[in-house]
Parts: sequence; structure tokens; C-alpha cells
Amino acid sequence: MDKFKGTYRIKSTRLPCWDYGHNAVYFVTVCMKNRMCIFGEIIDGEMELSQIGKIADRCWLGIPKHFPFVQLNEFVIMPNLVHGIIIIDKLYDERNVDTHAVETQYFASLPTATIPKNKFGPQSQNLASIIRGFKIGVTKSARSINPKFTWQSRFYNHIIRNEKSFYRIAEYIIHNPGKWQEDKLNPENIKYVKRDSGSPWYYNRNKSVQGNGITK
Repeated sequence: MDKFKGTYRIKSTRLPCWDYGHNAVYFVTVCMKNRMCIFGEIIDGEMELSQIGKIADRCWLGIPKHFPFVQLNEFVIMPNLVHGIIIIDKLYDERNVDTHAVETQYFASLPTATIPKNKFGPQSQNLASIIRGFKIGVTKSARSINPKFTWQSRFYNHIIRNEKSFYRIAEYIIHNPGKWQEDKLNPENIKYVKRDSGSPWYYNRNKSVQGNGITK
């Protein structure tokens, strides 16, 4: 874990050589802060959405209304997170390549040559802006129910590079509720390990505590 301005932070999962505004298929996971289970519960292997969970479901399905170049594939709202496959499908992306409606070209071949790094910040047509818009939409409504509603600041992403990987991830998403008991993102499965005082925090059910870390 690296430090930034004297504070520990988790390394980014984003590839420095890839522009996340490019047409591609992305698997994303967006988690609640401290893995708080607020979207509902798993009952008999099925996800039962809470009121906030229904808000998250509605906002996820509404992503293409705000980002018309986005197609949604499999997704699932879990007790403390959202898994989903997002397809960025612009008629022309920043590479000026017409990839519209060419399904096989959605699977990204990562470049070996140096290309401009992904540009976050003011852009409004990349993966970060899509997830940011989703999180803001959920937060606005969720805080009227639970004022302490807070997302984890970052999100996980994976660029899906081929059809085999796509179907494997899609199956993982579909069957995730049935495997929640052994899922590493289930707070019940966290193992607590004493670490040095420099580690930033550990998850303690419903609160974070300074001075220790966690291992899975």
C-alpha cells in the first residue's frame, strides 16, 4: 500500500496505458464504504432488495439514459456492492475508429506501444464518469433514508478482453447471490489480523478503526 501526502491509499486498478473512454467491455464492482450491507439481504440464495437496494437497481438501469453510448449487460445488486458489465459503444471513440455494432471489437486488445494515458477529470464520456454519475444518483436518494450512506471512494474495474472471459464473468455475476456465504466481499468472511500502527484501518462490522489492517 502506497502513501500519498502522508496518507496510505490503495493502488489504482486502472491500466496507465488505456484510455477508459475507448469502446470496450468493462466489468466493474462498486462497494459501500466499510462494506456496510445496506442494499438488502440474501435469502435462500436470492437477493432481496431493501428500499436503498431498489434505488441502486433503478439508477443502474438508468445509466444509458444519461450516457446513450453505454450498453448494460449482466449486473447484480448484492448486500454491500454492485457488480456489472458495462459496454462503451460510441460510434467513434477517441481513436477515431468506427467500431459501432461490431461486436467482436468490443473485446479490447491492450496496446504494446505507448498511447496517451486515460484522462479523467473534466471528461464526461469515460468509465469513471459513468460510475461517478451512478454513485451520485444513488447517494442523493439514499441519504433521505440513511444520512450516513457512503460509497467506497474507488471502484474496481477489469477490461474484458475475449469472449471466454466475458461468459465467465457473466456467470459469476448471475450466480453471485447463491455463493454469498463464501464470497470474500461478505463481511462475515473477513479475517482480522493485527498489523503495525502505520496501517490505515480495519473493518469492524459497522465501523472502521484506526491503527490496524485487514487481510482476506
